[in-house]
Amino acid sequence: MQVVMPLSGYFVSKLLNLPSHYAAGVILVGCCPGGTASNIVTYLARGNVALSVIMTAASTVSAVVMTPFLTAQLAGKYVAVDGVGLLISTLQAVLLPVLVGSFLNQYFRPLVNFVSPILPSVAVLTSATLAGSAIAKSSSAIRMSGGLILLASSLLHISGFFFGYILARIIGLDVSSSRTISIEVGMQNATLGIVLATRHFGDPLTVVPIAVSGVIHTLFGSIIAGIWRHSVPGEMKDSNI
Repeated sequence: MQVVMPLSGYFVSKLLNLPSHYAAGVILVGCCPGGTASNIVTYLARGNVALSVIMTAASTVSAVVMTPFLTAQLAGKYVAVDGVGLLISTLQAVLLPVLVGSFLNQYFRPLVNFVSPILPSVAVLTSATLAGSAIAKSSSAIRMSGGLILLASSLLHISGFFFGYILARIIGLDVSSSRTISIEVGMQNATLGIVLATRHFGDPLTVVPIAVSGVIHTLFGSIIAGIWRHSVPGEMKDSNI
């Protein structure tokens, strides 16, 4: 499942003949791990929330190696990619916060309990600021090729949602778990993508499809959750959930 989005990003870039800077952005966001918003969407879609949390955690940990590797292999066909730099930045952005959070939770529990209620809002505000800043800096380019960026982002995430579900059903998973995998594959950590693109890709336009992607996957995920919310999987009915 972990190669669905990276390959989708690559083939969408080929299909639409995207300029190199946009192609690199689409591929980079495809190589990012699943976003934490997928856990909420999974709950609303009557998916397997426990599986969603496990997949998000696993993809986040594996992203330390897989995101730089896959980005270098696929986006490297369009632009120069500093694989080592990506690895270091991904370690800083993914692993370091986990270690710091674990340390604070272990030794400074009162502080953690005090700030925990406001952290979700801070996280949302930070993501929105990063995305808004990236879009604002490239507003003229977006006006010229906004339709192409929207189409590329839409195809990327539609592919993720679709193939995530289909492949899960093919290997025999139940409907609830298949919905979960569809959402986990289709929704990416765009914030991480923006950070990496800003640090390691010289052209600022590389960030644009990643910022747009953050909006697109949230919109599509919400629509899918709204549709699936009204259809209870058979295994949930059988267990009286």
